[in-house]
Amino acid sequence: MIPEQTRSVSSLVTRIPDITGQEIADDLTPPRQFRAATFDSYRPNDEFPSQAGAVETLRAFSAPGSTAKSGGLFKRAKKKEQVLPGVYLDGGFGVGKTHLLAALWHAAKGRKYFGTFMEYTALVGALGYARAVELLKGASLLCIDEFELDDPGDTMVMTRLLAELVASGTRVAATSNTPPNSLGEGRFAAADFLREIQAMSSNFQTLRIDGVDYRRRDVEGHAETVAPAEYEQAITRAVEQGLTVTDDSFLAVIKHLGTVHPSKYIKLLNGVDMIGLTDAVELTDQSDALRFVAFVDRVYDAQIPVVSTGIPLDTVFGPDMLAGGYRKKYQRASSRLIALTATDA
Repeated sequence: MIPEQTRSVSSLVTRIPDITGQEIADDLTPPRQFRAATFDSYRPNDEFPSQAGAVETLRAFSAPGSTAKSGGLFKRAKKKEQVLPGVYLDGGFGVGKTHLLAALWHAAKGRKYFGTFMEYTALVGALGYARAVELLKGASLLCIDEFELDDPGDTMVMTRLLAELVASGTRVAATSNTPPNSLGEGRFAAADFLREIQAMSSNFQTLRIDGVDYRRRDVEGHAETVAPAEYEQAITRAVEQGLTVTDDSFLAVIKHLGTVHPSKYIKLLNGVDMIGLTDAVELTDQSDALRFVAFVDRVYDAQIPVVSTGIPLDTVFGPDMLAGGYRKKYQRASSRLIALTATDA
């Protein structure tokens, strides 16, 4: 840690954020790195034709009055073509699902919302179910990134919410995360998503997006870690550049995250330009690890670079965790930590 008398940086652990339902609603827009995302700025990998195919399908879906066409993996062919109000982007992490979801949001007309599953459930919690429905009803499009399936209760609430909105004319686009005990190489199975949303499944067309994690195309190996002296130099250099930097021990941040609801993590990061973490160690408690995953997601959304000492941050999830039911969440977080700690991040 930088000596107190010379520090001109802040601390994450001293921040006690609060957030209102209206603040959540006002912030239901794509995260920083996708504020200018378009279908044209998405770069399909020629080795995976499904990526270009997804762009064209979503481009058509974004047009006023259009909906997804039925058919494909989860729909039987029908004599008369049916149109669907929902589309689900199915693919591994790092294939550009969030970019495409944001591009769809930008291309769509009318009142629209973009948020993570956690943000929508936080909105329901803050406003109450009836007021949340009242606020969202009439929207032309609802984009849900990282649809969580770990909590059956939250999933049922969101399914009910979507059913009411779709019935009133709102179209829905979603990506999803991994449910417990669902293993695989970096992707979530569309069949599981459709099963979990039960009655709503018939409203969704599945778009399969094949590919490899783009973050690992350019960033291989482990998250970058530095020696204590280099850490101090990096913090000092950032401060001299006029940046707002946080400087905390890794375990202090992990402990603090346990006192803050994940829906408020984004406000922990308000105004932060760089995050400093010292003495990173392997996590042994799964609750701590999952909270850190949620935190990393928000840091990645905000594109805040991280400098750290101790073990590489992508290795804080031990072998037992990587072999368990939340494996793909840890893999996604590791991929994002490699990108966030890269020298040119």
